[in-house]
Amino acid sequence: MKRLLIMAVLLLVGLTGAPGRAAMTIKLGVVTKPGSAQNIAADKFRELVEQRSQGAITVKIYDSASIGNETEILQQIQMNTVQMGIITSGPFDTFDPIVRVIDYPFLFKDSEQADAILDGPIGREVLDSLETSGFKGLCFSENGFRHLTNSRRPVKGPEDVKGLKIRVMASAMHKTIWQTLGANPTPMPWPVYTELEQRVIDGQENPLWLMVEYKLWEVQKYLTLSRHVYSPHIDVASLAWWRTLDVATQEMLATAMRDAAHYQRQHNRDGDAERLRLLKEKGFVVEEHPDIDGLRRKVAGLKDMDIYRDPRVKAMLLRLLEAVQGR
Repeated sequence: MKRLLIMAVLLLVGLTGAPGRAAMTIKLGVVTKPGSAQNIAADKFRELVEQRSQGAITVKIYDSASIGNETEILQQIQMNTVQMGIITSGPFDTFDPIVRVIDYPFLFKDSEQADAILDGPIGREVLDSLETSGFKGLCFSENGFRHLTNSRRPVKGPEDVKGLKIRVMASAMHKTIWQTLGANPTPMPWPVYTELEQRVIDGQENPLWLMVEYKLWEVQKYLTLSRHVYSPHIDVASLAWWRTLDVATQEMLATAMRDAAHYQRQHNRDGDAERLRLLKEKGFVVEEHPDIDGLRRKVAGLKDMDIYRDPRVKAMLLRLLEAVQGR
């Protein structure tokens, strides 16, 4: 009898991969292609989850916009037709305007300062706020500091931005930034290689990794290291789905995503010097020292614009600006 009981337990473990944990498949959406920043975090998360659950939980990654753009992925996460996503911060502001505070222009001086704030209490409040929109905010991985490219002219200061038709994310915040700088911001889902090639738009703004992965040197000529926004990815789960999980599974998944995010951030930062070298080699004309002070002055009044009229959002922004100044 005892032997039969032991065999039954071993069979159960073999079926579920871990005692007491039912088999599960998690659908995770990203808009970018393999090798991109989101995908690196997603792949690491999958590896850690499948290892730590002893195979009981599998992660299916839907990449390359195969299930829609980032806004559409977020809508599917709300509905629990997709359980998780690694999404650029910008598109969240149509769901919860609190996210606009972390995309404020020229906010963070470096990655270390961004980590200190986003991994701290303010970052946690932003993540927790997403629950009102049906998301479980887990942590921040990294897109990176955003830079401007275009096919028309070198951009050394704010006067050179005027009139450029720039692709931006579906984000009121990012549209306002570029309107204030004098550009003609045009919201479009990613990717936009064809639109750049056909000169439907003059340029775009994104971190260096994206310019390499999507070979933007083929359709763009000028790169300005503007560092105008530090852009995180927000790693989220469907709140409706999350609440069906037991506490142990929740803790395992949350820890795996944090570990994957920390791995991806370092991977991203370690590669930027080589990416810049490659972009120059491929023919980009690079402005390495633009007039950052001039650009910053142009957007200094953003905090008093309608984009931050919500008292809750304005209060959070002021707290964030104070926290950054104190570091």
